[in-house]
Amino acid sequence: MTSPSHSPHRARRLLVAALSVLALIPASAGLASGTPLPRPPAGAAATTFADEFDGPAGSAVDGGRWQIETGDNVNNHERQYYTAGNSNAALDGQGHLVITARRENPGNHQCWYGTCEYTSARLNTAGRFTQTYGHVEARMKVPRGQGMWPAFWMLGDDIGQVGWPNSGEIDVMENVGFEPSTVHGTLHGPGYSGSGGIGAAYTLPGGQAFADDFHTFAVDWAPGSVTWSVDGNVYQRRTPADLQGNAWVFDKPFFLILNLAVGGYWPGDPDGSTSFPQQLVVDHVRVTTGDLRPPV
Repeated sequence: MTSPSHSPHRARRLLVAALSVLALIPASAGLASGTPLPRPPAGAAATTFADEFDGPAGSAVDGGRWQIETGDNVNNHERQYYTAGNSNAALDGQGHLVITARRENPGNHQCWYGTCEYTSARLNTAGRFTQTYGHVEARMKVPRGQGMWPAFWMLGDDIGQVGWPNSGEIDVMENVGFEPSTVHGTLHGPGYSGSGGIGAAYTLPGGQAFADDFHTFAVDWAPGSVTWSVDGNVYQRRTPADLQGNAWVFDKPFFLILNLAVGGYWPGDPDGSTSFPQQLVVDHVRVTTGDLRPPV
């Protein structure tokens, strides 16, 4: 069994074609933090996907853009049950999607460890939107507290044919509650999954916490490269040269995933210091063409 800091962090028994995915904690570092990302000329990028989450308070997400997954996750030993509808994922009427983790189980859902203790939500665009290359970003405010585990990530759309990790996985942003100032970005693929995932961390200066405000988490994805940024500051770039001869599996369509997990090998379980409910508040998700940031 690997240590908690290098444990499985994403296999799910859920609706993505009834497939199980498995991923592990980021490993090595990339570019120096704080490098500004270049901007293309106006009109250089075309928007291919955008959800600003406008709508009445309490309404569910747009089913034309997102599907909602349900179930638990034994592989990561997460504690939540992902619910359907707007129970744990709803618009707030102010232009945000709010994914709420609660310590409750009104549906008497059963999890791998017995009666589930928590509910939350997970959404994906499989079957609705995929893209190869471009600028992919989400502006979000993460929850806080031991055991919280929000993520914005992507999976290769061919996962149903080739399985994981051959499908590839791009983790745009992950945060675990015991690291309030730090987020992680990672690649997973054949020969570099699990503890061999290729990634780096970005830490806010001065002890700031990501839960205190909204931040924009993004990747700029081009043939043969993926570059991560937070609020426009590049912190790593990965190419096939980083894979030690293993296959680069990121030149094909991927779909998007947003979720808030509770507990698991990596974040550890909630404890007496964790208050509920906790919320992942998403201001927007946008995808544009091109491998540079769109103009502001």
